[in-house]
Amino acid sequence: MERIIDLQLDKLKTRIIKMCSLVDEQVQAAIKLISEENITEAESILARDRKVDKYDLKIGKICQRIFALNQPVAMDLRLIMSALNINTNLERIGDLAVNIVDNFTRIKKKPHFFERTKFTEMAAVASEMLKNAIDSFIAADPSIAEKVIRAETSLDKLNIENHSVLIEIMKEDKENIEPAVVFLLICRQLERLGDHATNIAEDIYFIVEAQTIRHKYLKYFMNEYEIDNELDSDHEDTD
Repeated sequence: MERIIDLQLDKLKTRIIKMCSLVDEQVQAAIKLISEENITEAESILARDRKVDKYDLKIGKICQRIFALNQPVAMDLRLIMSALNINTNLERIGDLAVNIVDNFTRIKKKPHFFERTKFTEMAAVASEMLKNAIDSFIAADPSIAEKVIRAETSLDKLNIENHSVLIEIMKEDKENIEPAVVFLLICRQLERLGDHATNIAEDIYFIVEAQTIRHKYLKYFMNEYEIDNELDSDHEDTD
């Protein structure tokens, strides 16, 4: 006989998956808007964000109801706790997509130095991280979540490179300053998007493996050689 809580949890998962789909659409639409310089799409992205906000409230209420009417334990409890975190991260990703669009509408066109920026590479990595985070939730597969966590370092490095490139571009011509600042902000938002995707991946690990891995990537995912390289790199950055 199916437990009442199972029906409630199924409803919760369905709501989260729908929110995942909406947020992924937001991110893809924001990236496409920049690539195609199609400012007319901005309003539809804003309208979709209002729908994301509604799902945020619905999911929060479902979690509250499950806690109030049941005494969840073990994996059920981990799912509900993580659902609240995943929901928050998805809502923030949706906000970042809107922020990306808002920033781009200040200049409306890609600047002449666009190809020198790391936007395209960062957008591809961030999009893949979000896709894998969503897939890891749907499949309850921590191996997919691991891909997200591993990709975060690549995205961070691209953001650092992008910052250096854009600073140089600003020095070349004062006319470059405004569009360069816009793309500094946009790429920073892509980096933050990756952070939220990583948070979701960490929660998948918690749900499935009952392990909290936040700030413990060296222990779980790296061999001794990789750990040494990572620590050497960190030391160089702080010198």
